[in-house]
Amino acid sequence: MRMPPEYLLLPANRAFIAASIAGALVLNLLPWGRSLGMPDFLAVVLVFWNIHQPRKVGIGVAFLVGLLMDVHASALLGERALAYSLLSYGAIAIHRRVVWFGPGGQMLHVLPLFLLAQCVVIAVRMAIGGPFPGFGWFLQSASSTLLWPVAELLLLLPQRRAVDRDDNRPL
Repeated sequence: MRMPPEYLLLPANRAFIAASIAGALVLNLLPWGRSLGMPDFLAVVLVFWNIHQPRKVGIGVAFLVGLLMDVHASALLGERALAYSLLSYGAIAIHRRVVWFGPGGQMLHVLPLFLLAQCVVIAVRMAIGGPFPGFGWFLQSASSTLLWPVAELLLLLPQRRAVDRDDNRPL
């Protein structure tokens, strides 16, 4: 039985990390991003980079992009920033454990993080007198979790080394 090759990953490029976070931010800013059940692309990318590169993308980055999302949504300043900061803290706390699992196990690890972030946003909104949005609002966590394997595949592509090493290539 042939085992799939183990990939030794190249170091992550800071420009690629910044571009992926900016791309996820743009996807969240699009008008269809507010519909019920759409994944939070920015949360997925933040959790991914917090798990795979916790020294390059930390809680400060999550707080800053959370503030940008608050300004965009005209929401209470800091609710997304708090949610993304807690999301990043949770991802950094489990980053050594998650990489040992396959896609299904990783999805089971990130689902509670996405649910926690949504619960924080709801708690802040309800604390200032907002209504409960309904249980359908939690579909965003499920769709973000289902997006996890796709995000991992796409965001790790630039870091993968070739399986069949060529003498003419340096890596």
